[in-house]
Amino acid sequence: MKNMQAHLEKLRIEAEECELISKLATSPTKKELFAKLAAHHRTLTDEVERTIRATKP
Repeated sequence: MKNMQAHLEKLRIEAEECELISKLATSPTKKELFAKLAAHHRTLTDEVERTIRATKP
């Protein structure tokens, strides 16, 4: 369970970093790419959270 929690925290941080890069990027292509990456990481975060909840006794 600790491994999943650590992975969850890592995904949250990566999502936040991608969102920040997206906001700071000057290139429209990079803005879009990092916004998509942030959304993807948030989706993964949601899935990991659901799995953690489902596996708790």
